Amino acid sequence: MDTLVNPTPTSTPVALRKLYFLRFGFAVAWAALLFASAGTLGPLSATLLVIYPVFDVACAVVDIRSTRANGGPVRGLYVNVALSTLTAVGLAAAAASGIPAVLRVWGVWAVTAGIVQLVVGAVRRRLGGQWAMIASGSLSTLAGASFFAQAGKDGASLGNLAGYAVLGGIFFLASALRLPRAPAASR
Repeated sequence: MDTLVNPTPTSTPVALRKLYFLRFGFAVAWAALLFASAGTLGPLSATLLVIYPVFDVACAVVDIRSTRANGGPVRGLYVNVALSTLTAVGLAAAAASGIPAVLRVWGVWAVTAGIVQLVVGAVRRRLGGQWAMIASGSLSTLAGASFFAQAGKDGASLGNLAGYAVLGGIFFLASALRLPRAPAASR
């Protein structure tokens, strides 16, 4: 009970571990739903596109609270909240213009959020399990550039975004598995 009232420095990795498992599950479920509806940009796929960055904002807020309670750096997380919020708004607007516009917005987000994820992972490397976040951030920047380029081609599809989410989820899973578990007394 004391760990909930007075978090210890070890509670940040424990909180991240739980959050990363949640992010993995969400990414896989989201990707399955998007892949099933990726052929067209209808109400379901448009809603899913907006939900993804909104979920990212919610996760970043949880991360900020946990990290701040333990005296950790949160600046990069605030940048992530701002980027994901702008992206949700941008995707809502882009959905009215079609798949190429969505891919451009998503691509810019993937590049910028990838850079932020890389930096946050590097700052947190002492916590353990952050190599996957660093790798994910690096790959996100490359994938974002690819989405942006794909937007200009005929037959652009949302299907690649589902694959991007699954790969990101796998990186969160890898990090979760590498972070320390809760001490036996607090389980």
